[in-house]
Amino acid sequence: MTIWVTEDDGHADLGSHDSFARGAPYNTFARLRREAPCHWSDYAQGKGYWSITRHEDIVAMIRDTETFTSGHGIRMEDQTEEEYLARRTFQEVDGREHRKVRMKVTRAFSASVIGGFEQQVRDLCGPILDRALEMGTFDATREIARELPMRMLGQILGVPDEDLPWLVDKGDALMANSDPDFTAHVVDRMDTDAYRLMPFNSPAGAELYEYARDLMNRKNASGDTDGILHMVLQPDENGEVISDTEFRNFFCLLVAAGNDTTRYSIAAGIQALARQPGLLQQLQGGEVWDTAPDEIVRWASPATYFRRTATRDVEVHGQQVREGDKVIYWFASANRDETVFDDPYRLDLTRKPNRQLAWGQGGPHVCLGMHLARLEIRVLFQELVARIKAIRPAGDEAFVRSNFVNGIKRLPVTLTPA
Repeated sequence: MTIWVTEDDGHADLGSHDSFARGAPYNTFARLRREAPCHWSDYAQGKGYWSITRHEDIVAMIRDTETFTSGHGIRMEDQTEEEYLARRTFQEVDGREHRKVRMKVTRAFSASVIGGFEQQVRDLCGPILDRALEMGTFDATREIARELPMRMLGQILGVPDEDLPWLVDKGDALMANSDPDFTAHVVDRMDTDAYRLMPFNSPAGAELYEYARDLMNRKNASGDTDGILHMVLQPDENGEVISDTEFRNFFCLLVAAGNDTTRYSIAAGIQALARQPGLLQQLQGGEVWDTAPDEIVRWASPATYFRRTATRDVEVHGQQVREGDKVIYWFASANRDETVFDDPYRLDLTRKPNRQLAWGQGGPHVCLGMHLARLEIRVLFQELVARIKAIRPAGDEAFVRSNFVNGIKRLPVTLTPA
């Protein structure tokens, strides 16, 4: 049963943000999985690219960082070497450079540490949901899905609550830099060359960097040396520290990715609750909490793709991928692969095993925040379903205009209190 329908004739231009403005083009992904699992497309904004759409191929290729490197960027856009060096984060490097930053913060995001945040997350959920229930009909993305990860981000970064909406708005301007609802500097509709050395090619990156620098100065002056930001600034075992540019880009990434992916997973889960009969009662039964978060994330697939670049000539499904070619791993397609998932267009809260790839599992760049995202999703839905007896759509949802961020940006719903 398909309940997430998009206007997609099976031949969408995957390089165009407009092809995703009504939701991911799942018909196109399904056709490519069947007919052309390694498919070449020209690209209006630069060099063409190869699309990898099958689950098994992405699983194998994401591990092979010697052949397919993140070292030339993780988005479809082309970058000069100067731009790449100015804007890269540890997501865009492999090997030792990647581990240098990752190892500093891995422990802070481990399953054991994150598990200790459960009561904190639950305490944040209560006021958010109670306020939404008082409204009755509202935009669930803004009033629920955006609020929880935003407030948890504030706890992790140690920033004042009053700064959080501004921070998240700037993060949106970075991640959804192709959607005019989030930025005045739409990357494919205007000349953004003035910001080509800024994170995500956006002036918001410069604003966030200034904020991060002021924040650290205030923390240092007060003697507050706890938290993620101080961890990443500490010397490694060789006495090396990250540069100002690396810190700026890390902070921007943390603000953007630390909010968007969880927000859009929660929004997709609420959308399914409102449209798929039986889900609410199933969640209220309480037998699916071990499996529900991963299935909600599979269903949402908030990161549509990540790019790699071929380091040598290699053959994939009979196609000659050349050294320097861009290779796009379409996670949104892999998470609907019918050879891996039974009835992939239905949210099945009991799905087990669930080999979803939304967090890049299996590769060295697996999402640092996946344990936190699972916790937030589980607790949020536990608290939500305990408070309501019905949820229904109150209008049409709207999607982010982006082929990189797969998200519902507006989700009108009506809740009936329990």
